[in-house]
Amino acid sequence: MVPDAIPFEQVRRVLVVKLRHHGDVLLTSPVLSVLKAHYPHLEIDALVYSDTAPMLADHPALSQLYVTLRKGAGVVAEWKLFQALRSRHYDLLIHLTDSSRGAWLARLLGVRWAVAGQANKPTFWKQSFTHLYPIIGGNRRHTVEIHLDALRRIGLYPDLDERRLVLVPGLAAEDKVGGWLRQQGLTPKSFVQIHPASRWWFKCWPAEHMAELIDQLTAAGQTIVLTGAPDDKERALVADIESRLKRPVLNLVGQLNLKELAALTAQARLFIGMDSVPMHIAAAMQTPTVALFGPSGDIEWAPWQVAAQVLTSDHPCRPCGKDGCGGGKRSECLEAIPVERVAKVAQQWLTDR
Repeated sequence: MVPDAIPFEQVRRVLVVKLRHHGDVLLTSPVLSVLKAHYPHLEIDALVYSDTAPMLADHPALSQLYVTLRKGAGVVAEWKLFQALRSRHYDLLIHLTDSSRGAWLARLLGVRWAVAGQANKPTFWKQSFTHLYPIIGGNRRHTVEIHLDALRRIGLYPDLDERRLVLVPGLAAEDKVGGWLRQQGLTPKSFVQIHPASRWWFKCWPAEHMAELIDQLTAAGQTIVLTGAPDDKERALVADIESRLKRPVLNLVGQLNLKELAALTAQARLFIGMDSVPMHIAAAMQTPTVALFGPSGDIEWAPWQVAAQVLTSDHPCRPCGKDGCGGGKRSECLEAIPVERVAKVAQQWLTDR
């Protein structure tokens, strides 16, 4: 036990701050679960960007979910948000990114305890928090475990069975997806979901590879459902893939919000995709996953606590985290993963389950 552990019996309200992207926010969900499991009396709130709110909305451990805009909501809106947060009289603030906003909130909200990561930060940052946990470059661990280090630093040690991702699709999303499945004559666990895109283009497998994979799966009798965001580039990628196919597939690209995507993924027999938020959603929904990784770190970002297989190449330069080789938006390490390898792994999952 750390000598300066927080006396949680004196803590009533907690604010968890995670101002990052969708996947990062979803990987925060175990922090809420662990807090509530160990100390049921806590009221746990979260502050996230508005577009990422569906990742934590309806989390059973959450009391209040506050949102802000990525580029600022204007003085009036920001002041209203600050007043709302201040009215909650938080005892503990847990800041899980390196944004200076968390440091300012720790100071201005008057919290008794505040914890954040320490990694080459100035004095202002260090003096904003009562507890700092180490973030060590080169010490490769999953992002969920790094998030949970914030709790370990203040004396709360998570059990293994408390660390799963939590995402609640909700009845409305489940009803919509259920209706669509019935219209298509599909039953739960009767289809393979493929999400070929990522918000970062250098994490995407080539369209010709994906089309060849889909053709092999449909030739073996698998029903394929394609999903994607309502984004012009993603629509174009999927259109390119479909133009190469020998047999038709079901296309839901741009037709589902994040909660509906989660509801669909929960019904899939297998998820195949890239390092992306839909991959993390698949992990949260406990859907078996085949994930292709290129320049991003599979140790840090792999599907978490779900039956999964991560496929990578043997390029010695990966993971580099670069925006494609030479900044060229194409990642040779990802493109080098052979279709036959992915198809074999997918067929093994579908045969064994």
